[in-house]
Amino acid sequence: MHSILIRYICNMDFNDRITKVIEYSELSPAEFAEEINVQRSSISHIISGRNKPSLDFITKIKVAFPKIEWDWLINGEGEMLMSEKVIEPTEEKSESAEKKKPSLPDLFSLINDENFGMTENEDKLEKPKPRESDIPKPMSKKNILTDSQPLENFDKKQENSSKKIRRIVFFYQDGTFETYEN
Repeated sequence: MHSILIRYICNMDFNDRITKVIEYSELSPAEFAEEINVQRSSISHIISGRNKPSLDFITKIKVAFPKIEWDWLINGEGEMLMSEKVIEPTEEKSESAEKKKPSLPDLFSLINDENFGMTENEDKLEKPKPRESDIPKPMSKKNILTDSQPLENFDKKQENSSKKIRRIVFFYQDGTFETYEN
């Protein structure tokens, strides 16, 4: 039970530390949430003690505010801000990293480029070769049907057949039809 009480007190202290970081940043809680890329509600829930911060939340604070001391942020030990001796090498590293990092052109700088709208030869897609299954097979003349079949053989079939036509239905393109019955 004693350890639970200590954790609760540390959690309350952590909420106060988050509040101090927000004051240090001189941002509103909503702006602070945007700065560290979290939902606004998570800030108010952590400050009020409703939720505990996740490691991801703490890491986002540290990334957004590198001058804040880890030990102070997590445990409440030491000073809130790093001493100047520790900050200098970090700044040198970040400056050299910025020099090494190539900058990307902005969206509109490409418009004045002489090659704007042009594509390179590598960008052109070659037309894929058709597969054997995609190639249509030639049909024999026997299998080819035309729109209208000659009715020459129709009469002969009728004479030889014992079946009689009972009804003929014509369907028209406008959706109507006509029925002729015997």
